[in-house]
Amino acid sequence: MLPFLLLLLTSLKGGDAQSVLGRRKDGSCHCEVNSTMWSFPVLKYEAVLLQVKTCEGSLSSLQEQVLLSTTRLPQIQAQVENVTARLQPFQYLRHEGLYTALSLRLLGQELSQLEIGLSAVHTQLNNTQTQKLSTEVGKLRKDVEKMQVSDTINLKTVKENLRYLKNSVESCKTIPKDFKGQHRYCMKGLITNISEPVTTSTSPYGKSYISGSWGRQAKMDAEGEKDSYWVQTLLNSHIYGNTLRVYQTYEDFMASVNHKDYTLAPSYNHADAVEGPSGVLYGEALYYHCYGSADICRYDLKTMSVKRATLPGTGVGIKNKFPYCYYDCRPHSDVDVEADETGLWVIYTTLSNHGNLVVSRLVWDGEAQILTVTQTWETRLFKKAVSNAFMVCGVMYATRYVNDYREEVFYAFDTATGKEDNSLALPLEKVAKGVASLGYNPIKRQIYMYNDGYLLAYQTYF
Repeated sequence: MLPFLLLLLTSLKGGDAQSVLGRRKDGSCHCEVNSTMWSFPVLKYEAVLLQVKTCEGSLSSLQEQVLLSTTRLPQIQAQVENVTARLQPFQYLRHEGLYTALSLRLLGQELSQLEIGLSAVHTQLNNTQTQKLSTEVGKLRKDVEKMQVSDTINLKTVKENLRYLKNSVESCKTIPKDFKGQHRYCMKGLITNISEPVTTSTSPYGKSYISGSWGRQAKMDAEGEKDSYWVQTLLNSHIYGNTLRVYQTYEDFMASVNHKDYTLAPSYNHADAVEGPSGVLYGEALYYHCYGSADICRYDLKTMSVKRATLPGTGVGIKNKFPYCYYDCRPHSDVDVEADETGLWVIYTTLSNHGNLVVSRLVWDGEAQILTVTQTWETRLFKKAVSNAFMVCGVMYATRYVNDYREEVFYAFDTATGKEDNSLALPLEKVAKGVASLGYNPIKRQIYMYNDGYLLAYQTYF
């Protein structure tokens, strides 16, 4: 039995034991032993090897997280401290309402970028430090949001008060005592009614020329061109022009005879050419928007010379930046020159007034031969929400599209008081869809419309 015992002890060293039954034969012990149990354990080796590789991968990932923690977290911490320090001055300004929305928007953008970076780190680490940073950034976000709400209210209030005070100063500055007009009807207040068209004609150049302006000479005490009627049609792309046609009488105008043509500039893209459908014959000069600039041109019919004045304001809207729109934009109608009982006006807009209408008073000094802008008022009416505008008795009236055959005067801004009225509903009948220009004549108290090649006149009532 000794070989059996040795075999049993050897198997015990391998960690497994096997009992084998033998039998005596021919004086010796015979037995059968299963030797497969001593073969190499391949499956167990592969399982152990996989566990080792998994541990190595986890260790590598942990090393990367540790490296990220030691490099990225201090950067985020410094960024949080920087934003916190920059936010601190706003804590005082928040109570005073003196900061600007732009600074807060930039701060909000930086916070958003910071939150994205912190979210990536927090997803990988999710430890106490990242949680603390997340809490701090979240608090900063809430502070900025509160300040933005407070800023919106405070800033709008301050801006509105500032606009009102600026307009009040302009109304008081160098205004004649008869600023509201020499005629009794101006003292009655706003226009109460507008007639149907009392004059209907077509452009002398044909109905295909849909943009321009027209009317009667608008200066009450003019020595020359007293009863003249004029047409200034944009002959190039419905945007640019360089000619003016003048009729000495109303009868000549209606019959389209006995006219005189003036060449304002040698070409359509000359600096003295007309840009946009707006102009007014005031006395012996045509006032209009100069080509490609923020200037108003004065073309003298007697001397055939041009004088200019630059419109005030930051970012004056030109080159089709702020045209009259509402329903259908009129190309390059950024600057609108008008006349009424009180003199000359320019209606336009600026970036500093956020695209809202601006009204400026234009004065020609005949002795000094200088054209200047003396006063400027800012309104709250967005120019692209308006189809056109005109001046009457120092009041700016604005229109909007109703349908293809009607416009409506819906808004008035009084430069004498700085007050506005957006409850008007005065209809303006028309014969075509588009309105290129509107102008007022203080002598006949009529409104003139250039209506897609049709020339219409209306009587106003106070």
